[in-house]
Amino acid sequence: MSEPQSPPSGRLGAAVLGGLIGAIVTAALLVFALPQLAGPRLVRAGIMADPQILVDGSEALRDRQYAPVLAQHRAAIETPFGTSWKGASKPDVVLVEFYDYACQYCKASNPDLERLLAEDRGLRVVYRELPILGPESVTAARLSLAASKAGRFTQFHDTLWQAGRPGPESIAIASQAAGIPPRPTESPDIEAELKKNFELAGALGATGTPLFVVGDRVLNSAVGYEALKKAIADARSKG
Repeated sequence: MSEPQSPPSGRLGAAVLGGLIGAIVTAALLVFALPQLAGPRLVRAGIMADPQILVDGSEALRDRQYAPVLAQHRAAIETPFGTSWKGASKPDVVLVEFYDYACQYCKASNPDLERLLAEDRGLRVVYRELPILGPESVTAARLSLAASKAGRFTQFHDTLWQAGRPGPESIAIASQAAGIPPRPTESPDIEAELKKNFELAGALGATGTPLFVVGDRVLNSAVGYEALKKAIADARSKG
């Protein structure tokens, strides 16, 4: 019986080489073609599975957008006028609110700020007047700043929120609580403060009130307790 003959070594080498080349070409096609063919599907599937991806991406983009403005104006934003602040005397996180006493969303946000202050001993909230809703808002803002100069911001601020929308009666009640006259007097430093607040809000792209600034985050709406708490935590983690 004759022994089986082996294929010629040249044909074997060619077959092996051809197989290797084919495998390499196939792998290359997969590497370069799959991202184009499957990429959009994979991205869409990822977004559908976790829509938070879009929110996180949007927030990261927005934070980068505001970073230069915040870096330039940080001290002006976070340094309070008079006693227009609550919370820690030596804070590790500062939350700034631009607000209007006539703004219902600012009023709705106030309990969230009080809750955060009660829970977080390292937090300071700085209040910046941004009266955009009419003459009564401007009057309330001027008197609030007058109370702040007198060291009685909290008395005026808390009482006016409780008394209701700014008007002659509610403003008189808040002024009495703060021990100041119910009508504002001319004060260059108060007018300068209001002008500065409008300029800062404009630089931050404000579209209304409330406008919150904490760390590198700018939040231009009544975002609620949980969103503010998360922003504070993020700011604290970045040191």
